[in-house]
Amino acid sequence: MHSSDERDASTRAPARAPGATAVIARAAWFLGLWLVLAGADLADLPAAALAIVAATWTSLRLLPPGGARRAPVAVARLAVRFLYQSVVAGLDVARRALDPRLPLRPGFVTYPTGFAPGAARNVFTTLTSLLPGTVPAGDEGGNLLYHCLDIDQPVVSQLAAEEAALSRVLRHD
Repeated sequence: MHSSDERDASTRAPARAPGATAVIARAAWFLGLWLVLAGADLADLPAAALAIVAATWTSLRLLPPGGARRAPVAVARLAVRFLYQSVVAGLDVARRALDPRLPLRPGFVTYPTGFAPGAARNVFTTLTSLLPGTVPAGDEGGNLLYHCLDIDQPVVSQLAAEEAALSRVLRHD
């Protein structure tokens, strides 16, 4: 007699090994990261090789290559938006912190995101942490909870704009 888990395991397709292109691409990224962080020194070659192999293997196990294709133009737009938001957020928070005349109304806002829990939602919360005066603070009944320096600001509409931009990149409807 087989348990339902055993039957499910026997009917599932075997996991496919990542293609050579995926392995080479990931290893190349980790090599680039090593070179940026540690520089190019032949004495470090054994440690670099070990680190690159371990990082590549781990990344392929934790985040297998998917068949999802990204929209390059949307990725470029999101990157520009990300850089712009980083600068604006930093300046806005500094201005609010240093100018005592600016009123702050700290509080929490909930946002009903369309992203299911997982990688896309995590990317979304990371991106939205750059909105001026806004920090993701958790999950409340399936909605995201944000702490804001000023709840009178249009935080929900800003979050909706960020979600739409990321959705275009991920081609997530």
